[in-house]
Amino acid sequence: MTEAARVLEQLVARGETLAVAESLTGGLVAAELTSVPGASRSFLGSVTAYATPVKRELLGVDGALLAERGAVDPAVALQMAAGVRRLLGADWGAATTGVAGPDPQDGKPVGTVFVAVAGPDGTRNMTALRLNGGRTDIRKESVRNVLVLLSGELGKNASAQDTEQNGGN
Repeated sequence: MTEAARVLEQLVARGETLAVAESLTGGLVAAELTSVPGASRSFLGSVTAYATPVKRELLGVDGALLAERGAVDPAVALQMAAGVRRLLGADWGAATTGVAGPDPQDGKPVGTVFVAVAGPDGTRNMTALRLNGGRTDIRKESVRNVLVLLSGELGKNASAQDTEQNGGN
């Protein structure tokens, strides 16, 4: 089973939805998710926020943060995930931002990537990556990593829900 299929299966089992905000991946996360039959049961849509103004104006990323640190930053990734979740009315938001190359950006070297998720009850998590390879490899690994992060969060969150519902410790 692919990571995309695993994520979608987890979301359907929970009756929850997902929205994605993508920068360096340029729609590849959405493409991976929608390649799975039945994705529309839980995947609402995506925003390709490639340009910094789109991150600020559409997703609500803090303009001062963008001015100070640039778009390739862990806090930006978290705000993108929360912003797309809010914008599309999803239970979960996932985001990618980073430098796929060929040139550095905002003082960050090629291969610097941040993937993030935001979910119900204030759930937020981010992974910082240093990826090797060319532009295509970096983008593909970014897609895989954001889906792995989301799957892990869905699994953790499901365990906590089971414990609460079943009166566990």
